[in-house]
Amino acid sequence: MAKLLPLQSFSLQETEDGYRLLVSAIGGESLYVSITPDQMDDIIDSLENAMGGEADGAEAEDDDGF
Repeated sequence: MAKLLPLQSFSLQETEDGYRLLVSAIGGESLYVSITPDQMDDIIDSLENAMGGEADGAEAEDDDGF
């Protein structure tokens, strides 16, 4: 198993085919990965689930202008 290193930084750039993600770890190498639009949707869904689900109330507030 790979050694787990703390995140130093990341950046996301849109490309013709999807996205390019750069991840840098403290004390480690930087890594570029390409991500398809479907994979990006899966990443977003995973982050929303990890944070407790979608913020339905926030969307309703935006619709009302508040």
